[in-house]
Amino acid sequence: MKKNFNPVINVIKKWNSISLIKRIICGLIVGTILGLAVPQASAISILGNLFVGALRGVAPLLVFFLVMSALSQMRKGQKTNMTFIVMLYMLGNLLAALSAVLASYIFPITLTFSKNTNTADIAPPSGVTEVLTNLLMNVVDNPVNALVNANYIGILAWAVILGLALKKAGDGTKRALENISDAIATAVKWIVNCAPFGILGLIFTTISEQGLNVLLDYGMLILVLVGTMLFVALIMNPLVTFICTRKNPFPLVFTCLKDSGITAFFTRSSAANIPVNMELCKKLGLSEDTYAISIPLGATVNMAGAAVTISTMALAAANTLGIQVDFLTAIILCVLSALSAAGASGVAGGSLLLIPLACSLFGIPNDIAMQVVGVGFIVGVIQDSCETALNSSTDVLYTACAEFRDRRKHPELYTANAPSGENQGQSEVYANSVK
Repeated sequence: MKKNFNPVINVIKKWNSISLIKRIICGLIVGTILGLAVPQASAISILGNLFVGALRGVAPLLVFFLVMSALSQMRKGQKTNMTFIVMLYMLGNLLAALSAVLASYIFPITLTFSKNTNTADIAPPSGVTEVLTNLLMNVVDNPVNALVNANYIGILAWAVILGLALKKAGDGTKRALENISDAIATAVKWIVNCAPFGILGLIFTTISEQGLNVLLDYGMLILVLVGTMLFVALIMNPLVTFICTRKNPFPLVFTCLKDSGITAFFTRSSAANIPVNMELCKKLGLSEDTYAISIPLGATVNMAGAAVTISTMALAAANTLGIQVDFLTAIILCVLSALSAAGASGVAGGSLLLIPLACSLFGIPNDIAMQVVGVGFIVGVIQDSCETALNSSTDVLYTACAEFRDRRKHPELYTANAPSGENQGQSEVYANSVK
């Protein structure tokens, strides 16, 4: 009887032996072909829905228990790099907004508003104060409600509070927390291993519903948005990485784009990509005490792609209406976009709701600003995917930059605890990434 299952088992083993990236590319190709050939086969879309749903379902639990376990077992005086990481997150948002402003000056864009886009149910925030107030209220959200609604700021806050409170707990309690977090991490690995099928379903949905021609009317806008994001990913981020590591930044940058950016591109959710980023941080040999906090925090406040979208769309609206934007106002827009981006939701389309906030800086009325949001939803097929890929990959990149910078400046703190076994392999990955 067992022999009947041998071919199936062999196929599964052979499939798992192939690089995950290669399997994802296969899923991408098959999904595109099916989307063009049999767009009516809507049942295929369930693969994408199941994959994203599973990631979103497990991510809140992973963050909660991982952070709580890491903090409860943190030794007195143990070093993390959170202050520098938060500084990098804010700097990244500001540099991205500045890049978008410069790109909009070089390539001015006018918009054709779509009256068919329904934005009646969208309620954008009225100002930066409301954005920051919402963030602070999320911090004190009911912990159960935070887990149910995937409020990662609230999850992170309560995990930190409980983790610190459990530092004096017994060894048995700490081991139980560690075992739970390890079990959830194992479940995450199983889910991530299904990424090729999930991405097949996601790309099928996009191609079958939107087609390839719907984006041609907004080609210039898409080129500016995507071009600016590529500039941030391939020029600005490597520059920041080089300053931190003083070594060739591109191996690390490309590793983050390949292992994090690709899955984020298709899930279109920084929150859903948290498990993938945590696995990448582990692969790079980074400190779990740091990335257990920095990755979920980055999924909420590290929004370089959102800063690009907000700035570009607001300036495009101003240009369409013939509003002249002077350099000082553009600088204010950069700061506003950077702050607003930190309040963008970690789900698909979150940055679009903040466009009216930036438009208000130029006196653009809300009804027109909401039409700009409508244009954003149309180009969101590409814009939101690229934005999320930039946001999520940069979460890992800046976490790595902070630790590699600290290793460069204080090597004695790391050589004193030389890695062995599995951690030794992770350390070699780190060495290769910044070679």
